[in-house]
Amino acid sequence: MGDPPAEGRGRIPAPLFCLTAMFLVQLGIALSKPLFGPLGVSGTTFLRLGFAAVILLAATRPRLRGRRPRDLAAAGLLGMASAGMTLLFAGAIDRLPMGTAATIEFLGPLAVALVFARRASHLLWALLAAGGVALLTLLGEGGGGAGLDPVGLMYAFGAAACYAAYILFTDKVGAAFQGFQGLAVSMTVGALTLAPFGLGQAWDGLTAPGASPLVLLLSVAGVSLLLPVIPYALEMTALRRMPQRVFSVLVSLEPAVSALVGLVVLGQLLGAAQLAGIGCVVAASVGATLTGRR
Repeated sequence: MGDPPAEGRGRIPAPLFCLTAMFLVQLGIALSKPLFGPLGVSGTTFLRLGFAAVILLAATRPRLRGRRPRDLAAAGLLGMASAGMTLLFAGAIDRLPMGTAATIEFLGPLAVALVFARRASHLLWALLAAGGVALLTLLGEGGGGAGLDPVGLMYAFGAAACYAAYILFTDKVGAAFQGFQGLAVSMTVGALTLAPFGLGQAWDGLTAPGASPLVLLLSVAGVSLLLPVIPYALEMTALRRMPQRVFSVLVSLEPAVSALVGLVVLGQLLGAAQLAGIGCVVAASVGATLTGRR
């Protein structure tokens, strides 16, 4: 799996890679939820990353000999960040509405955007996105977040921290490795990281009385393409073509995408506060994209 031809890739706006990745992530999440029952959250997440690692290793055949230790370390840290983000977010959506979990997880990219802010306008877009997050989380969930599962909130905030690390290390790995070889290495590390948590749970689910292991494995393999194989590849491509700060604020669209998927797939209606919050994050994303073209 190499990079698309430079000429063809150049015609595609980098933000489109981000948007496509976000829709695929949310679709993958929605399709993963039915697997949490038979396989468990940890088991499903482990199998998803395991299939992703196998697919990417077979497609890229990464060469590790002669690599600088710091490049291998970055790929390993990206794998651990990806594992933590994937597992914690899966735990969050098992206990919280998708839109709420995605909004809290966005605090990770927002923190990166604030750290890398260099001009007043950059800080403005990050703060505008933060206002949208507040509207979606607080007013959009009944004011003050009452009734939200505290364990789910803990998972969501943990996923946010891992998301911030994921953005930082994806940028480094994308620059150090050709094509998606670094992604293959990181997915392998991620799967190995989750093995102690998910292997036993996955095995129990696959061997349970009345289970259909082939159907379950094929379902997980299909979902692994939607999350994480294709989205992570698209995000790595985007990070190679845009400033890290712009990417961090652009992914503030994720809560809006999650809310849209919730509306279409789950029939969740949007209130006025939620619409206002979505408007804020959309405006912040557009502003960051436009001011990022310097």
